[in-house]
Amino acid sequence: MRVAFMGSSALSCIGDRSTSDVVVRLRTEEGRDDWLYCHSHILAEKSKYFAERLSENWPTCQIVDSRSCIEVHCQESELDHHVNFLRLLYVAIDGSTEDIWHGVKNALGILQVAVELGCPQIVTACVYYLEAVPWEEAEEEEILRIIPVMGSQAEPILARLQPVDPSAIRKFFLTAVKFATSSPPLPINDLKTSAQEQLEYMLSEDDDVPLLTADDEIKSFVKECVRGLFTRFNNLSDALLCTPGESVCESEKMRSFQSHLSDLSWSCQILSKMETMFEFVNCWVDASDNILGVVEHASSAVEIIEIKLKVIEVAAKVLEAIAYGTVILATAKRFHMVKIWLPFVRVTKPLIDAVTSNNDEAMELKVDSELWQSLETIFVSLVLALPSGDQAEILTEWLGNEHIRYPDFTEAFEVWCYRSKVAKKRLADIKQNHSIPNGNENFK
Repeated sequence: MRVAFMGSSALSCIGDRSTSDVVVRLRTEEGRDDWLYCHSHILAEKSKYFAERLSENWPTCQIVDSRSCIEVHCQESELDHHVNFLRLLYVAIDGSTEDIWHGVKNALGILQVAVELGCPQIVTACVYYLEAVPWEEAEEEEILRIIPVMGSQAEPILARLQPVDPSAIRKFFLTAVKFATSSPPLPINDLKTSAQEQLEYMLSEDDDVPLLTADDEIKSFVKECVRGLFTRFNNLSDALLCTPGESVCESEKMRSFQSHLSDLSWSCQILSKMETMFEFVNCWVDASDNILGVVEHASSAVEIIEIKLKVIEVAAKVLEAIAYGTVILATAKRFHMVKIWLPFVRVTKPLIDAVTSNNDEAMELKVDSELWQSLETIFVSLVLALPSGDQAEILTEWLGNEHIRYPDFTEAFEVWCYRSKVAKKRLADIKQNHSIPNGNENFK
């Protein structure tokens, strides 16, 4: 490759021995030794390093050949970048020469040489190029390793990696939440799912601090968006309950119902991170009968099994919040939730297990391995927190049910038996210790 540079008096080309007056000798510790025939006026004009080496002020300028042969030592991995740098000294660089860099890695190497040998023109051109082009992940890591130590001249390259102003993050988050809960048309579900994943990532506490801390205004906005999502979901459930059972499976509304369930499942994750599950739980409690009405009157096809699994995933998150006291509900509501969701879960589990075990067409049906165990623990906790009479009703039904193996209420049964047996004695001891009259209403 011979690259021309138009000097003040004649055309000069790197490697042209007939016109060159200086040799740049590139040497590596590994023994590589490359000679490039150059022109002193070009080197001195473009590079501060070469200008000093070629000046009369250089300590060895009086030594024979000290200015006609300049040695530059470098690592083996840097040698090609030095060669490319020298060639670029002969190029009139402007905004239309992006093709001369041959990619991010090469441009980074040339930039390091240009900084080391003091060539502002090539430094600027490299920075201009690297700031504008896309990077692969490995290239980005290399940029983060190299650029920060170069000072202000290379800072523009890092513009896309700089922390974003908090107000911009806030605006993006609110806009993304609105989109993620807007129930857009099914063809753009992938975009909605991506937005949901990134919103959850922004709030996650991992090795890095969350990108955003939810204040009262943000929490209020998110709850309002989820409230709108629930309203649309309830309207859709009402419409599906009016749809003939045989046509539900193929209904576009049923596919939309499944999409809404996915959005509600994601909403649980976000609201849990914000510690604002109360309203969601109450909405789900109120909607539970309709939700079960929709799925129980639908077909048993694989697609409906997928919907039932998604219903169970959301219900598990709601039941967990109730069981562990994250959301406090009245006894009647807690009892009602056990009464309606326990039968659905115990009947649906074997259907899902059968489909995932035997149906090759259902390979995409993903079941969290811990879901069933978690639900069993949740139901036990819910039952044990109910009044003893309600516990007795649930445990009696369990012992006579064909699905007695799941959920396994053995623990709850043992605790109930113990509590029931010692109840009178416990209360009598309490009344005696506190001198409470036998007629006290609280201990009847």
